[in-house]
Order: sequence, then structure tokens, then C-alpha cells
Amino acid sequence: MGTSKKLRDLAERYRVTDGRHFRLRDVDPGETARIESEDEAVQELKASSEKLRDLQEKLYADNRWAILIILQGIDAAGKDGTIAHVMAGVNPEGCQVWSFKAPSKTDLDHDFLWRTAWCRPERGRIGIWNRSYYEEVLVVRVHPELLDAENLPERLVSKHIWKERCEDIAAHERYLARNGVVPVKFLLHISREEQRRRLLARLDEPRKNWKFEVGDVAEREHWKDYQNAFEDMVRRTASEQAPWYVVPANHKWFARLVVSRVLIETLLGLDPSYPRVDATRKRELTKIRSALEHQK
Repeated sequence: MGTSKKLRDLAERYRVTDGRHFRLRDVDPGETARIESEDEAVQELKASSEKLRDLQEKLYADNRWAILIILQGIDAAGKDGTIAHVMAGVNPEGCQVWSFKAPSKTDLDHDFLWRTAWCRPERGRIGIWNRSYYEEVLVVRVHPELLDAENLPERLVSKHIWKERCEDIAAHERYLARNGVVPVKFLLHISREEQRRRLLARLDEPRKNWKFEVGDVAEREHWKDYQNAFEDMVRRTASEQAPWYVVPANHKWFARLVVSRVLIETLLGLDPSYPRVDATRKRELTKIRSALEHQK
């Protein structure tokens, strides 16, 4: 299989648009598809970065569509590194990056979609969310006591709340898509053992010590709960308009290549282009050129 076809296939291989029969255990976190080595992936990522830069420039100039990248994953899944490597060649002026940590008191006094509402990307830009409103059906689901801080009316906190929140998210993303904001959602899927290795690496490397928190170890006790929450999240919120890409991420180089290719295929599907210059504008430009050429 040719390299170009092999790379295009990556964008479809992990795409989920109908989650009814999705099972997270069917995705091997150590898979690398037909990418034979890290060196091959690094070279392809470099070429993909150039293509992504060109498409992003056209998206910005076209000023009609916006891309909303949502990155989710267990602690140490590689979200930060994915942003840094995949978007390395893109003009920062065309991107907006937001990282969502624990909600503030102000956040908690609003509905759960509120804090992301003003972070949506403008037309012509690529918005990148490191975590998102999906935390409300992940960490809050695994730790339901966190709902107490949201001070919801008691009758609204029922056994159906996670289903209802997923319905609200799906409706919200449908709204975004219908307004030219294209959600592209990535679940970076790693194994429990790979997470353990990465957490140990944070301790071994002084420059990564700042990333380590004691709570990261405690959260590992809830591994199965998180996997179940991830699976249900994909099942309930994957759609044609807002697909999930469940990316094997044990190998960071492979995950980054997959994310890059998905973004390229998404942008190609939008077919952004530079605005056309009509006859009137061409005459104006001719006059401008003439004026500049005659200036001393």
C-alpha cells in the first residue's frame, strides 16, 4: 500500500460516528497500524505539518469555518505533547488553546457548559481544548461527590444524569456544527501499564517533576471506572457531525501522526481557499502597484 493511501486510512481507521456498538477494549492502545517505525512516523509528521500549515492558512483567509479540537484521555495520555508536536508548524495567530483544570467557584455557579462557551474558536481559526466539558461525564462521574459542589436542585440529580449530560453535549455539538464550528474529538487511549511508566518518568526526569501530582497515583485505583466512563461517553456522543477518534496512544509518535492526519483530512473536506479577487479589486491593486512603483 502506498504511503499516501496508508496515511489517509489512519483518519478513518479510528473514527467513530455511531457509538452504539463501540467497545473500548476492542482498541489496542499499543497498535501502530501499518506504520513500521518511529522514524517513519516522525518523517511523515514533518511532511504533514507542512500540509497542515498550508490548510490552516487557507482556513484563516477563507474565514467561514472554524475547527474545534477536543483532546481527552486519562492522566499522562499525552495531550500536552500532542498539541505541541502536531501544531508545531501552524501559525499561532490562527490557533486558540485552552486547558481546562478543576472548575472555579464561578464556574460551579453556572451550568456545566458555561465555562467553555466563551472559549469557542472564531471563524477561520483552530481552537484546541485540552480537556473540556466532557470532564463532567468523566471525572465527575467517577467521583459523583463532586456534584455536591455544583449545587444542583436535588430532583435534577438522578440516576439518568450522565445520560442526560451526554444528550446535552451531543445537542450542543450539533448546534456548533450547524454554525460552521466543526468538532473533532480525540480520545488518547493508553494502557494502565503505559500510564505507570509515564508517571515514573515524570519522577525520574527533573524537568517533568512539576507535572506530577500525588492524586495521579490515587486516580489509578479508579482505572476501570474511567474506562467504563470513556466507553459510555463515546457511545452516547459520537456522530457524523461530531465524530470521536479513539487513538491508540501507547506510542506517542503514532498518536501524534494519527491526530495530524485526521486534522488534514478534516480540513481537506472543508475545502478552504483564498478569497477570490474580482475585477474591481484587481483594478485597485493595479493602481496600488503603479503608485508604489513610482514612489522614490
